[in-house]
Amino acid sequence: MAQAQEWAEVLGEPKLDEVWLQVETARLRKKTILPLDHVRLLHDWLDGKRKARQSCRIVGESRTGKSIACEAYFHRNKPQQETGKKPIVPVVYIQPPQKCGPKELFKEIIEFLKYRATKGTVTDFRGRTIEVLKGCEVEMLIIDEADRLKPETFADVRDFYDKLAISVVLVGTDRLDAVIRRDEQVYNRFRACHRFGKLSGGDFAKTVKVWEQTILKLPVSSNLTSKPMLKILLEATAGYIGRLDEVLRESAIRALTQGLKKIEKPVLKEVAWEYK
Repeated sequence: MAQAQEWAEVLGEPKLDEVWLQVETARLRKKTILPLDHVRLLHDWLDGKRKARQSCRIVGESRTGKSIACEAYFHRNKPQQETGKKPIVPVVYIQPPQKCGPKELFKEIIEFLKYRATKGTVTDFRGRTIEVLKGCEVEMLIIDEADRLKPETFADVRDFYDKLAISVVLVGTDRLDAVIRRDEQVYNRFRACHRFGKLSGGDFAKTVKVWEQTILKLPVSSNLTSKPMLKILLEATAGYIGRLDEVLRESAIRALTQGLKKIEKPVLKEVAWEYK
């Protein structure tokens, strides 16, 4: 400890440039949710399903931004709490653990709603979950990574829709489709499907522009929507928004670390090459 303090004294206080770099790097690492067009479309679709109390599924490849879009829908419909009254939670959003059985699913829901999970049998947990969902007046239950559910768990998921008349949304990759098609009763309740795809063409360029202006916000414009820069980004990300986010954030941090005020083409190529 004493030696560390001595080293700190020798090195001195961080320079202003170093402090600024630390602040900017921390800012660029923060999760940000943007009102992109395809996210708005998904939210409008979910609004319709919630109003009609219809169950459905959202399917798309990994890294397309499904999870963030669904989590953002929860944040747009935040719980309402009045003093002395039970909280009203219109939308529940959970990500179950791997190989999730009924008991684990019930526990996730109960704890998300800020209630203590009871000890006991699966039947005890099932009753407690239904009680809590009713008490919080839940209208929609979003289960992300739903392909993690064990086959027997889908019977309980089906019951949420049948017994509580709430909209249940299953979110996952094409593996989810393969799982639910094995049970005709489950598949018939979740036939309505919204496919969350990759970005391409004008949508890709528009998203890059929004990212540069809203998230990166570097001192000087990097002109990321120019043809050479877009080509590099498209080849590295293949239109996956999650990968685009990683490449742009890392490129911005690397550029600032090198003393640059914008993302130069060599820096972008260097980062992009690592994602190919």
